[in-house]
Order: sequence, then structure tokens, then C-alpha cells
Amino acid sequence: MRHPQGRARRAGAALAAVLTWAALLAGAAGCSPDGTHGLGIDHVLGGRPAAPEDVIRISPDDGTRAVRPDGPLMVRVPSGRLESVSVVRSQDAQDSPVPGHIAGGGTIWRPDDPKLALAAKYTVDAVAVDGGGHRSARHTTFTTLVPDERFIGYVTPENRATVGTGMIVSLAFSRDIEDRAAVERAVQVTAKPAVEIRPHWFGKNRLDFRPERYWQPGTVVTVGLNLRDVEGAPGVYGLQSKTFTFTVGRSQVSLVDAAAHTMEVRRDGELLATVPITAGAPEHTTYNGKMVVMEMHDVTRMNSRTVGFGGEYDIPDVPHALKLTDSGTFLHGNYWAPDAPGRVNVSHGCVGLRDVKGGSSDTPAGWFYDRSLIGDVVEVVNSKDKMVAPDNGLGGWNMGWKEWKAGSAAK
Repeated sequence: MRHPQGRARRAGAALAAVLTWAALLAGAAGCSPDGTHGLGIDHVLGGRPAAPEDVIRISPDDGTRAVRPDGPLMVRVPSGRLESVSVVRSQDAQDSPVPGHIAGGGTIWRPDDPKLALAAKYTVDAVAVDGGGHRSARHTTFTTLVPDERFIGYVTPENRATVGTGMIVSLAFSRDIEDRAAVERAVQVTAKPAVEIRPHWFGKNRLDFRPERYWQPGTVVTVGLNLRDVEGAPGVYGLQSKTFTFTVGRSQVSLVDAAAHTMEVRRDGELLATVPITAGAPEHTTYNGKMVVMEMHDVTRMNSRTVGFGGEYDIPDVPHALKLTDSGTFLHGNYWAPDAPGRVNVSHGCVGLRDVKGGSSDTPAGWFYDRSLIGDVVEVVNSKDKMVAPDNGLGGWNMGWKEWKAGSAAK
């Protein structure tokens, strides 16, 4: 039989325990807002863990938008050490790890390349360990600036082309470039076998590259365009990131003597043929100097109004046309003045070779066209005209090497 006194003692003990626990809770509830008075419940339970953002601090902040490319990406801990940091860049539907390293005795992580990509999302995952061996983890994301304005470079020659030894790598930009040094540094042109290649700016929107002398036959040239996210002008960023190559073929240099009405065609230094030509008439003389074949057309239309003349001519079917300058100088077949080549200069500044209507490989013009490459050199001498400007077509070979090198913006 149980005694009522025993039940009362046990009930009293339980009530005392409840009251003691309630007093502790009351003490916790009665703490001042800064937690400096009273015995807090967090203290009783061993302390509240620090918030992840206090343990692991990541810049830019979580959820930040439109971060500029020079915005600092950094992970750090005020105490303890970083155990691991993983950063992933999502751009153009591709995820790429961002290389970086932990330094400062384990307290800080920075990317190897401090520059951020534009129009990208970054995801940061970090784990830190404090002095007591407790781990904390943090996951954040931010996005970078999406530019309103971009620029691209239109490149000559084409990828995988086989070109003549006079080819100049030329970039024509879609916008004027203010920071020419930054853009120049973002373009790499290398050759195998190696040769010194230097850049030269023509104005604010054209950048050319060439060696001191014509390329050696067989050279493979690689062009790297690392223009993406390069700020070419305030708020205007590059778009391209690609690499392409071209191969230098055999050497062919043709010497046009406007006074003698002849063209000597030399292949790898040996004379292939001397071809009769007609150059610019006295009132429309042909430029002197070295010009490079820029384009080749089996047949093309030539209209005098497109090159600054009046209505002197409009020929819809000029055969075997090789473009030499931006201003409209061509070396082409001529069927409308068959007796002129070798005798008299009758053109409006072009170099004409005998041909037939519709063109034929059996004519001097057809023979030369079939043996030509974009990038071949045509040099004109003894014309009563000025030297072709270095920026008129691929005329950079008319500039001395010292002057050419002085045209670099990256000093």
C-alpha cells in the first residue's frame, strides 16, 4: 500500500524542478536587448552559433546584380581558416570553374584572374573551420553587368586560308576604340616558325599586324582575339573570344612598270613571265608602291561613280578582277581596249591585262588570275602618281619598320 506522504514529496520535487526551469527561462526573457544582463538561454544551452555570413564573408554580397568587371571577388574569414572554396561562372549556357587560391594562412581566397566576366552568373560555395574544429558553410550568388553596347573586330584574312607572303593581319572595329592599349594587348598574333610581329594603329578603329619583311612561305600564323569584356571605350565592351590560323603559301611578287607597260611575275624569286599591262592614263594615274591582293573575283561590275568619278564608265562584267586598294584600284582583265596592254596607259588608275569578254584562262589576265592568291604583292613603279597610303588597303608595307612599330599604343 502506497502512502500519501510519498506521493506528495514526489509532486513537490517535480514542482520545484519546474519552477527552477521557469526561473531560468524568465531570466533569459528578462535579458536586456544587448544580452549584457541576466543569464541567457543561449548561455545555458552552450551559446548560439554565429551566422554563416559572420563566419564566412564573401564579396560581392549575395544576390548582388550588375557587378562591374573590376568588382573584387573575395572570400575571407575573420578567424579560423577556409577549408575549401569553389566558384563557378555560368555564361553563354556553359559552366566553368574559376581558378583561385587560398592565402593569408587560410584566411582569404582570391581568383587567379581578378577580372570578372560580363553577363555572367557566379556561384560561390565556401567551407570554413573555427579554432574548435566546428565547420560552417556558405552558398552565395551574384551576377555581373550586362553591357548595353559591344564592339567586334572584322578580321582579314579568313580562318584556315592559304595566303600570299604579303598578307597583313587587319582588324576593323565596329566602334571607335578609346583604350587602344587595352584592345591591342587583347590581340595576340604569333607565327611558326617564330618571327617578330608588331601592331600599328590607323586611327581609332583599325589595327594591323605584320613582320618586318614579307612572311616566309610555309609559315603558320595564329591570331588570338581575346576581346570579350575588354572595355574599348567607356561602357563599350568587346564580344569576341576566339582563335584562328592561316597558312602562308608560296611567294609571288609582281612588279608593274607603268612607264614600260610591263609586269614581271616572280615566284619564289624566279621570273615566271613578263606580262604586258596598261596602267592609269595621264589624267588618272596609278598609285606607286606595294599593294596586296585583298579580294579575287571571277567577274565583277565596275562603276566610276562608286570610286569618286563621274559617269565615265559602267562595265558590268569585268573579268579576273583582283582588288588592291580600298579606294578602288584593281588589277583586272581588259577586253574593251585589247591593243592597249604593252603600248599605252588608258585606265582610270587600275592595272589592266589583256582578256576577252567573259574571261579565259588562255589570256594573260586569266593566266595571272589562276596563279594568284589573296595576300600576293603587286608593286607599281614609274607611275606619275604618289605612293599609295599605308592604310589604303593592306598597304602597310610602304611604311618603314621603325615608323610601323611607333604605331603601337601599348608602350
